[in-house]
Amino acid sequence: MQGENTAKKRAPRPSDKPRDAAEHTRTGNSVAALSQAFRDNLFYLVGRPLEIASLSDAYFALAMTVRDRMLQRWVATSAAHMSGKYRTVCYLSAEYLPGPYLLNNMIGLGIDEHAREAMQGLGLDLDEIAEQEEEPGLGNGGLGRLAACFMDSLATLEIPAIGYGIRYEHGIFKQIIEDGCQIEAPDNWLRYGNPWEIRRPKIWFDIKIGGRTEHVADDRGRPAVRWLPNETIRGVASDTAILGYGVVNTNVLRLWSAEATESFDFQAFNQGDHYGAVLRKVRAETVTKVLYPNDEPEVGKHLRLVQQYFFVSCSLQDLIRIHLRFGEPIQQFHKYYVIQLNDTHPSIAIPELMRLLLDEQGLDWDTAWGIATRCFAYTNHTLLPEALEKWPVPLFSEVLPRHMEIVYEINARFLDMVRMRFLRDNDRIARMSIIDETGPRYVRMANLACIGSFAINGVAELHTELLKDTVLRDFFDLWPEKFQNKTNGVTPRRFLKRSNPDLAALITRRLGGEDWLRDLARLRRLEDFVDDAEFREDWRQVKRARKRALAGHLRRELGAAVDPDSMFDVLAKRIHEYKRQHLNVLHIITLYNRIKRAPQLEITPRTFIFGGKAAPGYAMAKLIIRLINAVGGVINEDADVAGRLKVVFVPNFSVKNGHRLYPAADLSEQISTAGKEASGTGNMKFSMNGALTIGTLDGANVEIREEVGAENFFLFGLDLAGVQRLRREGYRPWEIYQRNPDLKAAIDLIDEGLFSHGDRNLFRPLVEHLKTADDYLLLADYADYLRFQDEVGAAFRDTDRWTR
Repeated sequence: MQGENTAKKRAPRPSDKPRDAAEHTRTGNSVAALSQAFRDNLFYLVGRPLEIASLSDAYFALAMTVRDRMLQRWVATSAAHMSGKYRTVCYLSAEYLPGPYLLNNMIGLGIDEHAREAMQGLGLDLDEIAEQEEEPGLGNGGLGRLAACFMDSLATLEIPAIGYGIRYEHGIFKQIIEDGCQIEAPDNWLRYGNPWEIRRPKIWFDIKIGGRTEHVADDRGRPAVRWLPNETIRGVASDTAILGYGVVNTNVLRLWSAEATESFDFQAFNQGDHYGAVLRKVRAETVTKVLYPNDEPEVGKHLRLVQQYFFVSCSLQDLIRIHLRFGEPIQQFHKYYVIQLNDTHPSIAIPELMRLLLDEQGLDWDTAWGIATRCFAYTNHTLLPEALEKWPVPLFSEVLPRHMEIVYEINARFLDMVRMRFLRDNDRIARMSIIDETGPRYVRMANLACIGSFAINGVAELHTELLKDTVLRDFFDLWPEKFQNKTNGVTPRRFLKRSNPDLAALITRRLGGEDWLRDLARLRRLEDFVDDAEFREDWRQVKRARKRALAGHLRRELGAAVDPDSMFDVLAKRIHEYKRQHLNVLHIITLYNRIKRAPQLEITPRTFIFGGKAAPGYAMAKLIIRLINAVGGVINEDADVAGRLKVVFVPNFSVKNGHRLYPAADLSEQISTAGKEASGTGNMKFSMNGALTIGTLDGANVEIREEVGAENFFLFGLDLAGVQRLRREGYRPWEIYQRNPDLKAAIDLIDEGLFSHGDRNLFRPLVEHLKTADDYLLLADYADYLRFQDEVGAAFRDTDRWTR
């Protein structure tokens, strides 16, 4: 995390001494205490005796048993932080993807083994109980998962922190595959309740939307602004404890739900307007109804902007409330809070803090701007210009009229400074302006974030350098001291100990302790055992057990029979053209062609496993999903390739499914076009679980390769310089298609309708794009990709070499 200083001074560590005896059913961690607490909660909270309790009942009772023990630490942490004023990290993120809490929280408390034994003693299976948990789908992918990992790490590092976001009633959609197509279904993750959260009905703030402003004088005759909104929505807090690992420190994730200021219009009801009586409630609750509504129509854009402003305003009002409660002057606000903007979604926080300081706290502009620019730090997550959020000026003005005025003022003062720094450079001024005036006028949120933040970071070494050279180059020229790199990371507690307990236990036995769970650099000591045949065999057996577990899951859930002795070649991430899932498909079709031409050909048996969701409005990504399933439909039924090739698409990829895929993978596919992936975190999770990587020099692949060694990374394809050179010289994919017989044969099979029941039109948009444009250079990298995939196959056949 960024900050001028992480804390004003180190916060005292909360005491871990329980007020009650160790065997108390509310706090005790012994097998007996956990068993009794579970039975009590099952009876008194769920209303079920053990004999007739369902697995769902058991999950709720066990979750409450674990939460009791978390609350002891949470309260102790709050007391410690209240004893003095320490600089707190406030993480603003429109997405969180925490994953299931139960087993992860047990690991944080150090009671996972005792809980398992307690459940066994009651005739229950802990893993079956954990499977009942609904996953909070409050994020879209890497951005949301990174936010959750940051919260885990901040708690473990004992840094006071509050995560702020939205309590979406429906998370990221549930993906169903019908006839090979993605179908989006509602993800009502709250339908059975959420035992991990505590609602805070007395922590609420009113949020203004729309209307107009009036410029008036305050009671001392000074200029002031009054915002007269069209609508007011209330935000109510719900808190979830975020445990540190191996420490008592517990931070909080505070999510906001939208409610009407008055949920029922009694007068309208009495007059017979029954719908109108609850209309205000329905309109207000729409704001936090669903994660990322489709923003293609204007109404979707409006809702997304309101969502972002809603949670940001609630969060900043909450911080000011906390600050003033300590009796500190508002002028000292920046000394106690650093506010991290997780991408551009929360960057409306900059004008909102200015509004609160100017209009609500009565500060002058210079004082308010000095506070704001010492609070905010900005994390950029993308190199794709289309992902740098911007809002039409008419929409922004309609929804947030006061903020539009503040943005104009920020922009005017900033551009005056740019004019003096870069004399007569009008093109630069136009590029750096918060207002894009090259066509229809837009508010550029990334520019706003750069101007209002004291620090700007990319999320991998290559990504940060590209930010400096491309999309944020003008800001780097102006403020090079603001820029820094913070390579993304993932928590080993969830993605190794939780996902792969057998591997974690093996590592712990060999390293003589679990200190590696807080410091992954200690894993390097495993190299001492590379010549230990017993260790290598133990490692192989752990991997085989995880592959067998995944194979069993795929058979039960999908009816797919896969061979655990085959190579599990896994590509699981959001479906996007730049992530190039269809390059992997071209490789599969090429292997299929080779076998059809020479049925006795010996190749390494592979099970290709895909997972990932396409954005509902992204037609090409959804077509790629359809192609994966169509190719699998043909290959899996062809007797000529039986036992050698298998293709499986795992629907509804999530943290929960990731727990199954990461430990079982032999090969991790990280094949995005060089210069397009900001970082990636799936690449880290696969690598952490012992998969080797085939990938390009893109995102964090660069640093992973440095850590694991070039000999353990199958590097292929153009690097960034090669990509740039090819584009300069003029890229002609049609010529590559004509020159390479394997490539032509693979594309032609798609084009001829083999995978679409003879329908040559179904995949034509994808095929024609590859032949004529190929924006993400699949054809340019195809030959090199195949060459290294052949190396992968040969290496896997040498079992001992692969394990080493």
